[in-house]
Amino acid sequence: MKKKISLLLAGVLTLGLLSGCGGKGAKNDSADVGAAKDAAQSAPQDETESEGSVEQSSGDAVVITAWHDNDEAMMNALADAVNEKLKGENIILRFEKKSDVSGQIRLYGTDAANGPDMYLFAHDSLGGFAEMGILEPVGNLISADKEGDLLPMTIEAASYKGEQYLMPVYYETLLFMYNKDLWEGEIPSTTEELYEYMEAHTDENAGTYALVNQHSNSYNVAPFINGFGGYIIDAEGNPGLDAPATMEAIRYNQKFAKLQADGDYNTVTALFNEGKAAAIIGGPWLVSGIQEAGIDLGIKSLCDFELPNGGVMVPYSGVQCLGVLKYAAESKGDALTKVLEALAEPEVGVVLANGFNCAPANSKSYEDAQVASNEMILAMERSAQKAVPMSNIPEMSVMWGPAESLLAAVNKSGEDVEDAAARYQNEALQAIKDMQ
Repeated sequence: MKKKISLLLAGVLTLGLLSGCGGKGAKNDSADVGAAKDAAQSAPQDETESEGSVEQSSGDAVVITAWHDNDEAMMNALADAVNEKLKGENIILRFEKKSDVSGQIRLYGTDAANGPDMYLFAHDSLGGFAEMGILEPVGNLISADKEGDLLPMTIEAASYKGEQYLMPVYYETLLFMYNKDLWEGEIPSTTEELYEYMEAHTDENAGTYALVNQHSNSYNVAPFINGFGGYIIDAEGNPGLDAPATMEAIRYNQKFAKLQADGDYNTVTALFNEGKAAAIIGGPWLVSGIQEAGIDLGIKSLCDFELPNGGVMVPYSGVQCLGVLKYAAESKGDALTKVLEALAEPEVGVVLANGFNCAPANSKSYEDAQVASNEMILAMERSAQKAVPMSNIPEMSVMWGPAESLLAAVNKSGEDVEDAAARYQNEALQAIKDMQ
């Protein structure tokens, strides 16, 4: 490995924020939010070819190959942390960067000669892969007690139809992010107080805003929808765009949208980074740009904002997990068990948190002093107690379009919520029927 853990830890963040976790995330319009939106398409392999899942060795060591599309420095650090724990086991974890990981897993998920042993990707791709029958449930490889410290939300995200298929590594949620130099006074504790602040501190004619959000992006409006008890799609694959609670949440979000800019990713990000908005609803993927802008950033969990119904805002969570290909489990089962056990240890989460601002799946990682001083990671940990994992069922892949068309119709075109919800609920039902 190019980097040793000691070198990594010597250069990690000491106070405040470093950057978004791996520079990845649900970072702009719906086409980029989660693997559930990936098209089921063919994709060529990268120039760096996989060495395959056949028994490989470095000396006498069994090499476990995992594909990813994250920051390579972060993945090298993750491999180093795992391999440090595997010393003496004759096992080496090696990550290989690929473009369109989900597309390539669809292509090579049954190809033992050319495919990987594992892959790291967002949890919402799980349902499609599980239905293909290409994954080995991690419960067959690692005992429940070895995963006892993993946050329940991450286990939920890694499970499909009652079976845990994936190993959670880290996660992300939306956050309330504010410019400490622009925000006046304390951060409100209720959404009504937040709205009052927005009314008093928004000047659309001057192009300045109290809060910006992608107000017609369903991922960004989900904290309202989930908080009101609504849903985009339920566990059985039924759309909920016309559910009373969903429509109530959309109506409530509408008044916030009227005090915000147009709402696309580039617009709201630029407004915040240029000091024209005091706060933004966003995630770790925004941090590098915020730092470049020289903003003194403050963070608050969305779950700290109480809604009028007595509940709180509830964001989606996106969990990065490792999946094991079935053919690899058949030939390298013992080695894969050792790798998964190492990944489940809190020290691995500490390396990712302190070096790359990732919120660890392991609850014990937060006991590390440096992790415990990271404002953003602690806000995500707080959110993890209530956050709803993005749906990992295959039907979710066709829900983003109708959901965001509904929000755009209401927030941008001023359509009646009930009429628009009925229309796009029917569109969603047809889309699900067409995919089945």
